[in-house]
Amino acid sequence: ATELVQRIKAGGPFPMFTSCCPAWVRQVENYYPKFLENLSSAKSPQQIFGTASKTYYPQVADIDPKRVFTVTIMPCTAKKYEADRPEMENNGLRNIDAVITTRELAKMIKDAKIDFAKLEDSEADPAMGEYTGAGAIFGATGGVMEAALRSAKDFVEGKDLENIEYEQVRGLAGIKEATVEIGGESYNIAVINGASNVFSFMNSDNFDKKKYHFI
Repeated sequence: ATELVQRIKAGGPFPMFTSCCPAWVRQVENYYPKFLENLSSAKSPQQIFGTASKTYYPQVADIDPKRVFTVTIMPCTAKKYEADRPEMENNGLRNIDAVITTRELAKMIKDAKIDFAKLEDSEADPAMGEYTGAGAIFGATGGVMEAALRSAKDFVEGKDLENIEYEQVRGLAGIKEATVEIGGESYNIAVINGASNVFSFMNSDNFDKKKYHFI
């Protein structure tokens, strides 16, 4: 959100692309390298968590970072590739040590015969247990962008962002767009679901003709 506000104040570069999906980042590297600078410089939530787990958490818990083994549970196998990228480390320690897909976790739970209905509720771990409504929507398509827009609206105006009214882009499946107002200016945004739809959108006349600010 901070980076989006900086680009709004500087007048670009636009469009700004979210960088939380490793498959999408790889698409940009392979097929749209001219837009590499348009990607958000923020790491994905998975890698931010891993970085904090190896830096902030060891300080709070007063333990050696080398003793921390980070495991994430993710819906996409591309997250395994992301965690294994050579640049995803700090001080020689991997941000994420292992990635388990939701399907793999479900099988592990089934094999262990765990019945969640019989387990008692418990609070999140106190060291890194804070969570927000914006963070809760990260897992949904377009959730990261909406969370960033909410925060940007608050940073600039001190106001909440009202519900975004999306419209399906005519002739393009899996793609929706909207216009939001921040600081008295209108900004065009788009949400694309699915790698194949990314190709359709990036190569469409709509992408060239309409000036998008956030995708």
